[in-house]
Amino acid sequence: MEVLKLSELIEAIGGKVYISGKKDYFSGVSIDTRQIADDNLYIAIKGEKFNGNEFVKIACEKGASICIVDEIKFQSSEIENATIILVEDTRKALKDLAKYYRNKLNIKVVGVTGSTGKTTTKDLIAAALSEKYKVFKTKGNFNNEIGLPLMIFNLDKTYDVAILEMGMSNLYEIHRLADTARPDISVITNIGISHIENLGTRENILKAKLEITDFFNKQSVLIINSENDMLMNFKSDEFIVKSIGYNTDFSYCAKNIELMENKIAYDLYDNNKLINNKVSINIVGQHNVLNSLLAIAVAREFNVDYTDIVRGFINLEATSMRLDIVKVNGMTLIDDSYNASPDSMKAALDVQKNIKGGRKIAVLGTMRELGKESYNCHLEVGKYAGVKGIDMLIATGEYVEAYKEGFNHNDKFYSFESNDLAAEFLLKELKENDVILVKASRSMKFETIVNRLKN
Repeated sequence: MEVLKLSELIEAIGGKVYISGKKDYFSGVSIDTRQIADDNLYIAIKGEKFNGNEFVKIACEKGASICIVDEIKFQSSEIENATIILVEDTRKALKDLAKYYRNKLNIKVVGVTGSTGKTTTKDLIAAALSEKYKVFKTKGNFNNEIGLPLMIFNLDKTYDVAILEMGMSNLYEIHRLADTARPDISVITNIGISHIENLGTRENILKAKLEITDFFNKQSVLIINSENDMLMNFKSDEFIVKSIGYNTDFSYCAKNIELMENKIAYDLYDNNKLINNKVSINIVGQHNVLNSLLAIAVAREFNVDYTDIVRGFINLEATSMRLDIVKVNGMTLIDDSYNASPDSMKAALDVQKNIKGGRKIAVLGTMRELGKESYNCHLEVGKYAGVKGIDMLIATGEYVEAYKEGFNHNDKFYSFESNDLAAEFLLKELKENDVILVKASRSMKFETIVNRLKN
């Protein structure tokens, strides 16, 4: 992060100087006293289980030069050198400061949202741009109203482009993220049913995702996956829209697709003109054909030529626990334990089907935030597993009966009350050449199963 002065901080967030310290500048922002370095700005955030205002004394002792608080939970005599600024809401101050800093850097920003595929698409965009630009991308799941501002503070003037992932669980959340990040180009991967528990309908999910364009102008660009039923007919007179898919009528199109064990390949068309025969990317799954087309579309908006895009894909650094395929004790393990939705479950089962090996074993858990659609969605995934010829389906969580009903092969179905019991069963039953998929929503902590199988 570039150094900022106290005067700039006051300009960005307002607030009142409660205590004047010895330094009028800061470098680096932290909301966690365990990670504070000298001259950092500490922002006291209140969470469900903690109140950052209670740790201001510790932050100062560890070297914070300035602290932003919205409650006074300390004695003034306890603060020796730091400046304390009092605001009404530290969460708002965090976003306001990130917005100020983003504008100060004058960096190009790509915003990425969608029901599934955000993180992989972010990784692919970064790779597609990497030959021409120095690119920053969101780390891990820092895609909410706390995480996204913190990602912006990781930027400095050496970066050309920032790719920022934007998640949400309700209306107006992406609006606030877009206000902070002010993306020049945005990507919507798809509209599924994740978060339908809060939003009620897919139309509302679409509305929430489109908030990523709320601060667009006529020159701004939205890139959409037009194979998605909710996006295929989307148009706008307010900004530029580019489309990707399997039809040459789209801005970018993939034809003659090959899905292999360790990569995808396809013929690439730009506005109905064959550009490359074949694009080859070391990532698996039909869904990633679409995700890579989104990345290509972004790169072309930055005038990256096709040779550099394809060369850039060699630099792909994929985020862990998302279709991470590894060999373990003579078996193939597909670790996709980070998150789950009906669409991503089906995509993972498709990938498993294309991997050569012995038995295909799926270990599936609960998909969260599906509301009244939960039972039917788990049943649908169970049915899809049956259609894909899964040899053994192992389920845990709240909807094992739905999986069982959909799968409809009782002799190949097993359910367990805990991850440990499922892992113990697998360790006894697995054979050489088995191909095992492990997937559930993050809260199920299915990485515990993966770790048992690896060790």
